[in-house]
Amino acid sequence: MTRTKVALVGIGKIAIDQHVPALNASPDWELAATVSRKGSVPGVPAFTDFATFLAERPDVPVVSLCMPPAPRFDYAQAALLAGRHVMLEKPPGATLAEVHALTALAAAKGLGIYATWHSRMAHAVAPAKAWLKDKTIKSAHITWREDVRKWHPGQDWVFEPGGMGVFDPGINALSILTEVLPRPVHLTKAILEFPSNRQTPIAARLTFSGQVTADFDWRQEGLQTWDITVETDSGSLALRMGGNVLEIDGKAVAGESTIMGEYPALYARMAELVRTGTSDIDLAPMVHVADALTLGRREVTDAFQF
Repeated sequence: MTRTKVALVGIGKIAIDQHVPALNASPDWELAATVSRKGSVPGVPAFTDFATFLAERPDVPVVSLCMPPAPRFDYAQAALLAGRHVMLEKPPGATLAEVHALTALAAAKGLGIYATWHSRMAHAVAPAKAWLKDKTIKSAHITWREDVRKWHPGQDWVFEPGGMGVFDPGINALSILTEVLPRPVHLTKAILEFPSNRQTPIAARLTFSGQVTADFDWRQEGLQTWDITVETDSGSLALRMGGNVLEIDGKAVAGESTIMGEYPALYARMAELVRTGTSDIDLAPMVHVADALTLGRREVTDAFQF
């Protein structure tokens, strides 16, 4: 089977840890080029300038963008104008308006665009959604606590405008929540903790309609916590390990104790979109983040340094 050529743009930690292994193992894709000011992948043609790549490699029909969200719009727009399908790392942009504009441009050009949410591809998300489908939700709670120094070492951009702060990981939880709940919820209250020297929050406490709450924190050392619990009229559900393990009434019933299946599933979905000439854009998780930043009460906490 002929594999589709793809270029990976932005060779940082997430690209090396997740995108490259997923592409190398895929029967659908050939990693044909990289674009990055500093990073590269051994054995893959490397470019440092995106315009040069677009001009010199018309044979690569798909671009996967892995750089931070703030500069991503210009790259995605250039790729679409050059006739390339586009895959967007989460969150799909720095603003909702950017993503709406890209979606319209892709439609006008007859190209596919994919706003990926890797946590929705976690092993236990689909069975959790199926179990909750006919249940009445009494309450739900997200606990999403991790160490920013481990996952974004020295990456100051996460605390700059557009970097989203703790919502960079928190949006993963929201992508699962919006996928598995049988009915949508909306934000009603948010308390956001901003380090005194930073522009984005390091912690957040959220309240939604339907007795749904969330606790995000980027200061947790040691064991990391990525849990969602749901109480229903027919028992309790828990998603552990970022959606990869499903428990019903305290007993593990589905999933695997690994996060390494998420990106292969994303690229399989992108291959399907390219074959069918369609797009997949769901902005529900990003809407919740925008609402939190709109409604959130700001609290100042200790300065943060990497």
